[in-house]
Amino acid sequence: MSAESDVMVVAGILALLYRITPTAVSEGPAGTATRNYIAEDHAGRRWFVKAYPRGTALEAERQALALGEAARAAGVPVPAVLRTVAGEVIASAGGLSVSVTEYVADAETAEGGLSGGRWDAVGEAVGRLHRALARHIVGPPRPVAAREVCDVARAGRRLQELLARWAAVPPAPGGFAAWCAQTAKQRFAVLPEVAARLEKLPATLTAQIVHGDLASPNLLLLGEAVAAMIDFRPPGHRSASWELGRIALDPRTVLARPDDWIPGLARAVGAYRSANPHLPAEDLLAVPRVAAGYLACSVYPLSEPLDDPAAVTPALEAYGRARHEAAGVLWERLEEAEEVLRDVLR
Repeated sequence: MSAESDVMVVAGILALLYRITPTAVSEGPAGTATRNYIAEDHAGRRWFVKAYPRGTALEAERQALALGEAARAAGVPVPAVLRTVAGEVIASAGGLSVSVTEYVADAETAEGGLSGGRWDAVGEAVGRLHRALARHIVGPPRPVAAREVCDVARAGRRLQELLARWAAVPPAPGGFAAWCAQTAKQRFAVLPEVAARLEKLPATLTAQIVHGDLASPNLLLLGEAVAAMIDFRPPGHRSASWELGRIALDPRTVLARPDDWIPGLARAVGAYRSANPHLPAEDLLAVPRVAAGYLACSVYPLSEPLDDPAAVTPALEAYGRARHEAAGVLWERLEEAEEVLRDVLR
């Protein structure tokens, strides 16, 4: 289906199933796996329309939308889901399935990194989110072994498999694929050192229902305020430390602000603790070590040139290199960051 015909189908779905008569429908920001549209009605209201590709597990998407609604009901900034006239959160017609949410005007993603008051705002928002989702019906927080959060053994197996694939299909020298193959080799070689450093984590960390994909593209900012969290995943227990570190220590933030990320992290953790005093201090102290360990154990995007060459864009290349470089910075200044957090958490 062409982009033009998709726009026509989206307009028809809005009119038929949502009773919205759009005056304009245009393509919106690209999604990882979805095509997105912005629709405007005669009153000037705008809506964000997410179109799912064929084969999408729509029940999982319904669960993800419901999780966002639960967070919104608890006061977390999440765009409202617009339901169809039949009360559904996902509508299907003309070979297309869509969800419709409020459009957040004038916001920007956190991909530009955190600075200034954004550190406090993000820490506070994630704290409120985790405090709200700790009461989710799927289940309360529970301890999990730290080795499950940063799984060095699993990383070793995945890197071995990847190295075997690169050996079978040697990349051309000088390009991103060659960098991926070389970096995979480096990652595998340092895994014993990573394992030793991760031994300093608490034996267990707190896992709970979390956003699930709280990366920089899914956090919208308006000035120094958090405007919205978007693109939740279905409810699942994951480390609260991991999720806070993933957004607060995004590689682009760490590399762009080499002198600011440690005091910024301290501000974010302090704001988080004020909003969610129930997460143990040990989990908050673990944030930078978990973030560094997670990056060290990640294969993404080192397998992309083999798995999905079309996905290898200049932006992905830059992000892949940034992830690797940021991991080195986090390890290098880890003890300094932890000492600052100890002061905050006293």
